[in-house]
Amino acid sequence: MGTPTDLSPAARQAAGVCTADALAARYRSVRERSIELASPVSAEDAMVQSMPDASPTKWHLAHTTWFFETFVLATLPGYRVVDEAWQVLFNSYYQSVGPQHSRPMRGVLSRPSLAQVLDYRARVDARIADAFARDELDVALRQRIELGLHHEQQHQELLLTDILHAFSCNPLRPAYRDDLPVSHTAAGAQDWRRFDEAIVDIGIDRWPEQPAFAFDLESPRHRALVGAFAIATRPVTCGEYRDFIRDGGYRTSTLWLSEGWAAVQANDWQRPAYWRDDERAFGLGGVRAIDDSAPVSQLSYYEADAFARWADARLPTEFEWERAAQGVEVDGNFVESGRLQPAGDARDGLRQMFGDVWEWTSSSFLPYPGFRPWDGALGEYNGKFMVGQQVLRGGSCASPRDHLRASYRNFFPPHARWQFSGLRLAKDLA
Repeated sequence: MGTPTDLSPAARQAAGVCTADALAARYRSVRERSIELASPVSAEDAMVQSMPDASPTKWHLAHTTWFFETFVLATLPGYRVVDEAWQVLFNSYYQSVGPQHSRPMRGVLSRPSLAQVLDYRARVDARIADAFARDELDVALRQRIELGLHHEQQHQELLLTDILHAFSCNPLRPAYRDDLPVSHTAAGAQDWRRFDEAIVDIGIDRWPEQPAFAFDLESPRHRALVGAFAIATRPVTCGEYRDFIRDGGYRTSTLWLSEGWAAVQANDWQRPAYWRDDERAFGLGGVRAIDDSAPVSQLSYYEADAFARWADARLPTEFEWERAAQGVEVDGNFVESGRLQPAGDARDGLRQMFGDVWEWTSSSFLPYPGFRPWDGALGEYNGKFMVGQQVLRGGSCASPRDHLRASYRNFFPPHARWQFSGLRLAKDLA
């Protein structure tokens, strides 16, 4: 990543290099969380790939292990990879590292078995632990481990959303977990938070030059002119979205972008993904009654944009969203809550900026002025995807809390609707 390895202790601290013991503990915690999230999934479930955009649970477990093996262990003297053939199977899109197995064909990988993948994880974890114990990890490698842990947290969320999509395709509609709690907390009234026109600092200084971890796409920190706007104090709820459906939202072409209307017609969209026509919806807890107070989720950008137009409002830009979120505590309904479903929040004021649902913005996923991807193969992580996608902000009920911040930028193509993606309204101020 082009990171120095000869920093003084003070410079190391300034560069965001945590102590070896703290990083080793975090490594164990994140890796154990992946196994915990995969534990309800059977070996048969773990190899299902229900669409090209999703990946099997087994592949997520293996790919995140491949990341540590390839970018950390393989740089150590004398290390030999567990299996040369797996270097192809579990490489996602790193062209500079080598060839990859076809993404839409990950579901045919019955071998290696789930047991072999779990053994692969255990062997790599043991070698990483040994590297910590032997003090073999310089600053650059410890930074790669930190990046790898945030990478794995992204895949933890994908593991959940991908298995949800896979189970939704099964006529039995099996639950990922049938013991998930049911929440019916009232949403509280929607109000508006007003912001005057201002020049706002957006993004975060480049990591690892600054202490807090951030992906390269969040930098550099820069100034942006943000006009006067108002933003809703909470996300749009299922009940409010149901009003849009009842008012003919999916039958009114004038509410939709051209590509969105084409998607509605081509895919026969009539409601959010996983909603049924009997007032119930499918989730990680199985088929349950729709909670009208919970934030609506599993929406495409097109659906979020059409709803905003119907509501005589619009989606916020990502700069407006970040301005509103600056100074707001990263608190809410995350994967740690155990709900694994969006829930209502009856508190007053600006709320649910983090957790519950990723919030679509009107901003295309583009580089910030002066953006530089990381050096080497890791530069492929984000920069090459900066076309044809929309930015989402805030995190979801499947996101780890310590993975998020106000500057965090997620991105998906506008047709994607299998994530916990919803919306928050905004409007211009005269």
